[in-house]
Amino acid sequence: MPLQNLIAPTLLCFLAFSCTPVEQASTTVDTAELGNYYGTPDAAPADSAQLIVETIAGPDLVPSPACLAVLPTGEVFVGVDKMGSLGKEPGKGSIVRLVDRDHDGSYETHTEYALVDNPRGLMPVGNKLFVLHTAFGEGEAVAAGMDLVVFEDRDGDGVADGPSQPLITNISSPTPLRDRGTDHATNGIRMGIDGWIYIAVGDFGFHNAEDRSGKKMTMLGGGIVRVRPDGTEMEVYTHGTRNIYDVAIDPFMNVYTRGNTNDGGGWNVRFLHHLQSGEYGYPTLFKHFTEETLPALIDVGGGSGTGSYFMDDDRWPARYNHVPMMADWGRNQLYIHRVEMDGPSFTQRDEEFIELPQITDIDLDGSGRMLLAAWDGAGYRGSPDKGYVVRVVPEGWTYEAFPDLTAASVEELGELLKAGSSVARFHAQQELLTRPSGEAAAVAWRVAREQGASLEARVAGIYTYAQLTCSEGVEELVELSKEDKLREFALRALTDRKSCLEAVPLDPFLTAVDDANPRVRAAAIVGLGRLGKPEAAETLLTVAVPASARAPEPGTEGPHATPNADIVLPHLAVRSLVELEAVEAAVGAIQDNPKLALWTLRYLHDPRTVDGLIAAYGSSKKTEVKEEILATLARLYTREAPYAGDWWWSTRPDTHGPYYKGETWEFSDKIKYFLTEEARAAGPEKQRFFALLNERNRMEIAELGVVTEEAVAAENTVDLNAISGKKGEVGNASIEDIILAMAETEGNPARGKELFVSQGCVACHAVNKSEPMKGPFMGQIGSIMNRDQITESIIKPDASISQGFSSYLIETKDGEAYVGFVTAESADALTLRDMGGKQTELRKAVITNREELENSMMPTGLANALSFEELASLVTYLEQQK
Repeated sequence: MPLQNLIAPTLLCFLAFSCTPVEQASTTVDTAELGNYYGTPDAAPADSAQLIVETIAGPDLVPSPACLAVLPTGEVFVGVDKMGSLGKEPGKGSIVRLVDRDHDGSYETHTEYALVDNPRGLMPVGNKLFVLHTAFGEGEAVAAGMDLVVFEDRDGDGVADGPSQPLITNISSPTPLRDRGTDHATNGIRMGIDGWIYIAVGDFGFHNAEDRSGKKMTMLGGGIVRVRPDGTEMEVYTHGTRNIYDVAIDPFMNVYTRGNTNDGGGWNVRFLHHLQSGEYGYPTLFKHFTEETLPALIDVGGGSGTGSYFMDDDRWPARYNHVPMMADWGRNQLYIHRVEMDGPSFTQRDEEFIELPQITDIDLDGSGRMLLAAWDGAGYRGSPDKGYVVRVVPEGWTYEAFPDLTAASVEELGELLKAGSSVARFHAQQELLTRPSGEAAAVAWRVAREQGASLEARVAGIYTYAQLTCSEGVEELVELSKEDKLREFALRALTDRKSCLEAVPLDPFLTAVDDANPRVRAAAIVGLGRLGKPEAAETLLTVAVPASARAPEPGTEGPHATPNADIVLPHLAVRSLVELEAVEAAVGAIQDNPKLALWTLRYLHDPRTVDGLIAAYGSSKKTEVKEEILATLARLYTREAPYAGDWWWSTRPDTHGPYYKGETWEFSDKIKYFLTEEARAAGPEKQRFFALLNERNRMEIAELGVVTEEAVAAENTVDLNAISGKKGEVGNASIEDIILAMAETEGNPARGKELFVSQGCVACHAVNKSEPMKGPFMGQIGSIMNRDQITESIIKPDASISQGFSSYLIETKDGEAYVGFVTAESADALTLRDMGGKQTELRKAVITNREELENSMMPTGLANALSFEELASLVTYLEQQK
């Protein structure tokens, strides 16, 4: 053998301080089973399985149900929230426990499990119930914050034993919570098979949230935070979402959300696949700095996403299985999003599934019973008279008793890890975690290695083993990472908890950055950031950036809801490099991989960054690289100001970016001097380039100039007093802002009466019984609806169609079509009245089609031209009609 062939491996061993042979990245991929699990949208079976929907509790037991959760044995916990999203008065919330003891479909037993304000998220595990809710101080009328707590019911009587124990306190910013209510606060919770509790944080964000270990954390805006069930190791999972309400988690730890909006302004509901450490950009990056964000899988338009769940139960028809299900309160619909693998992420196709009025939440028990909560018109401040819970099962479903996990042996629990139901696997795992660790770990390891078990079962085994062994199980998980099918999950489990990283080696992750499987590459890249070893930066800086990572043209909105699998890996690499604070490594890579290096340096406000960029500018020969260095320096001129939780950006925030409240820092003057000198030296031909940098990054450096036609106006705050008399403000405001304004604006009923005529209301509605009846009678509306409901019916007429005034399309044999209200009906004929008051009597024998329409006959937008004061006057006038 030639001498050099002997020297090279020896030298590598010496440099790595180890004589372990360097492994090569895998060139084979085994994702067939994972791909088949999700299937493809077109391959979904076109069966006609029927669903049986039955109400199990009404407003007498569960008014205003904001959330629910179910134990595997079938006990249902319902979060009653009569305060609602805009109410502020405490003492109107509770958790009600419903039990169907004989499993005949009738939940005949109920208890008041606990009293809490604004319950927003529930997660039962054994005799514990994790609850996210608004917290009020003793005797206080103003909210102090939001807390994640845990209750226990050790004696099994359906009532919590004493007060709760806090896990995280202050996980919502206090000022907007007190001023506005909980509509953009922190919301749903769900625990994954990895044992973390995932928390959907709305864009109130939080300041100085504190976990049980004393760790404090602040987050400007929304995202997902996770914490261990003992209240420790709190960390941000993803950032840059708007008002997400809940999380859905599949058996392979893919996390999904559906945003919530009623606001317009180009910000619609987005369905997201969350990749750990990802930045989704709301509100500062998602429009004009899209190249820096992970895009949503789809923008579905207006709506109000609420509860979510990932269906994994083999007793359900295949068409409804292995899919994220997302409730939309604004659309009265539970949606299915059929996901299909696309590199390290997914594409999707959404479809309607179950219609339910103002649906709020969804969960499944261990026998396959689905439970859904409906707000049913309870309003923005809750109601004691609205709301219910339904049970949904497929036709032909039969009850199967869920085993008593506390009485099961470790071996029996291991078998349940292989069940065809994520509910069974999860709760079996949670019971295994309470058993002697050595015995339980051996069983979990056996499931993880069992070749004949399903992939979801083996992943459950991996995460169970990782939780039981922490750093002591590293060697076995590293060995398991050599199997193509399991490498992604073994690598994720190895770095899942920063408290268990002590023995985790670097090499498997460095090697996997070049793996043939992009999902493995994503896991390795995220893992390198979590390991925190600076020497990983060199490998991370080899990740290529695609051509699609480019800034939108000035004044345009980037593709923030178009799946882009190519952007995922470099995006995650940047997040890991920032986590490693890899300033020197990134500066050193500017010439070799400038796009990734400079992308990373945008977020590292460090004197070494500025000096390194200026030096690299001087040595660079390529014009494109020199311009990107200038753009990076411009981005570093300001940074996001510290957030103290004392403000919120409103429902229609400034989306210009790159920061919401930028401030200069110690090296801003040096950056300004360098940029202005370069602009002066470049001459007039580069004037526009520097002016665009100035505006894009909001530096406000006069010497760099502006491009006035492309300037974007900012709207940072909403001052109701200043705009209440502004014509057209109703059309520019969110429904929540309008509801709040109507509560604080008295209005003039005389002016309201004039508006009732001038806005055309009188053409379709009567206020006196002597007038011809047309649309819904307004003469007693004040005794039927409160102020909030009247306002909503004007702004969103489809949201609450008055009983008896559903619209119908009637088609006849002679080809005529009529739209109106059915005001009279006999066995042989019916009478239809249109919005103009014209009545038509039709014989049933000539009717070929009779269809109830989903939408109100009242057009939306009739009040858009009004000011808040004018709308308040109209509402006050109608409120007086009793």
